[in-house]
Amino acid sequence: MKWKLENLYASLEAWQHDFDFVKDTVNQAPTFKGKLHEFDSFTRYFNLQRDISVKAHKLYQYAALKSDLNRKNVANAGRVQECAHLLNELQRATAFQNPEVLSLGEATVDDFLSRDESLREYRFPLKKLFHQKPHVLDEKSETLLANYQRLTNQGSQLYGALAVADNTSKTVTLKNGQDITVTQGNFRSYLADLEDPADREAVFNAIFAHYETHKHTYAQMYNTVLQADVAKKHARKYDSTLQSYLFANNIPLSVYHNLVSVAKENTEPIKRYYALRKKVLKLETHRTFDRFMPLAKAKSKFAYDDATQLFFDAIDHLGDDFIAKAKDALKEGYVDVYEQEGKQTGAYSWSALNEHPFILLNYDDTLNSVFTLAHEAGHSMHSLFSHDVQPVATQSYTIFVAEIASTFNEHMLLDHFIRTNQGTLEDKIALLQQAIDDILGTFYRQTLFAAYELEAHKLAEEGKPITYEALSTIMVYLYKHFYDIDITDEPGKAYVWAYIPHLFNTPYYVYQYATSFAASLKLFDMVKDDPRKIENHMRLLKAGGDDFPVEQVKKAGVDLTTKDAFMGVVKRLNDLIDELDLALKQKS
Repeated sequence: MKWKLENLYASLEAWQHDFDFVKDTVNQAPTFKGKLHEFDSFTRYFNLQRDISVKAHKLYQYAALKSDLNRKNVANAGRVQECAHLLNELQRATAFQNPEVLSLGEATVDDFLSRDESLREYRFPLKKLFHQKPHVLDEKSETLLANYQRLTNQGSQLYGALAVADNTSKTVTLKNGQDITVTQGNFRSYLADLEDPADREAVFNAIFAHYETHKHTYAQMYNTVLQADVAKKHARKYDSTLQSYLFANNIPLSVYHNLVSVAKENTEPIKRYYALRKKVLKLETHRTFDRFMPLAKAKSKFAYDDATQLFFDAIDHLGDDFIAKAKDALKEGYVDVYEQEGKQTGAYSWSALNEHPFILLNYDDTLNSVFTLAHEAGHSMHSLFSHDVQPVATQSYTIFVAEIASTFNEHMLLDHFIRTNQGTLEDKIALLQQAIDDILGTFYRQTLFAAYELEAHKLAEEGKPITYEALSTIMVYLYKHFYDIDITDEPGKAYVWAYIPHLFNTPYYVYQYATSFAASLKLFDMVKDDPRKIENHMRLLKAGGDDFPVEQVKKAGVDLTTKDAFMGVVKRLNDLIDELDLALKQKS
């Protein structure tokens, strides 16, 4: 149940050989400068780019995966930095490309693409480039920005060092005298299992005390991220930092704003659910860390092998191709299952060009881990489908569609749990809670963070101070609005903005969990009504990056430019709470 990274490189020597090759090959790129107007040079340049891209992605993937197994290993971290430097050198060496291609004009580029079969895979990427023309700078300016790329990424790099490498496990003494070791990977399990409120608060504090202790440092790190985004906005002449992240993929700003509006205007179901939980659990106050407590004592521990079989059973009616990809995604050597000292927290699927994806888990036998398994398998399946159909230039899909594949699998798994339930009331309540918590976590919580990013970036765009007080003030307001909870009453919770790595690593990312959840829910409903509609879903997975993402989703049958696409999630939440309320009344 470990990664077999030798599937990428048999040894570090083999990795170093490719690294040296790419380093030498990168130096060839500038020799094409000023020659792309010649068809032969244009063709040789883009074929060279394809070869470099495949090897560079593989190099970085291997280095990063090896480092994530032990973030405390300095040598592994050093290789990641070497790869980052190499990619930066590649960006500098090819800084002339976009301005020069744009100067040729679309007609000339289209003519070149039609004259050589090897170039046709670049049709959409170059169409996308011409879409971005208003924000592509001259060669000198592009080179200057490339020179500063590593510096502008330092906020993210520093965050990883402090939040993971320099973060340690904590020992907590429970009221019964038992000592437990609390880590980023296991604290949710303790919050779900511990009955005493003081014990739960102690576990929660063991995690969030770190962020409170380092609040000034995290605020300055985040300020670095925000200022880099503002600098990009100004340099590339965007109207806002939000536009700077959405424009390249032609995502209307209305998608983001409609999502935030729908979530902020429809928080009553959350408050109703929390009131119901408070009553059932007999809590004086329902705090954010009480959300992990189960409403029913159902079977909630699943060995990893059992979890994979549950997932396979959930999709066994969706056709051989879909099932085969699921089994391929989870085959031996490509999933690192359990938590270990120094290992990257959380979970992800990572795929390089033309390479089988690798899944990182911190599996802990909980129902949540079962759903995480299905979620990450969805990402890997997406990559595998894309690799089957798409050439190198359009294999990489956008983040916007990425979460559709993963949350679709979660819907399927949940439906399987419900359909195969033997009828016990405890099981039904546990499953309903899982479904509701998925909506709160994936749709509402991520949209809350999306609203936070808007407000934090607004501070930076207006030149206002970025301090821990300013950042926490935004979070305190949003938690009160969404949940009617005052997080200043909870130890360290006001610094939850420092706890979320996506805010530092990938700004304006998290909203796509919510848009994808809405889209995947609609696709799931289609497939549930008619399993043959799995073809709609697989069409999206096979599309890779062959079109703008909103258009790809439309082709699958879902229009995310309307508020209606998001209102379906609100209706689903209300229906589930109604059903849960009825089940709890039957229990009592």
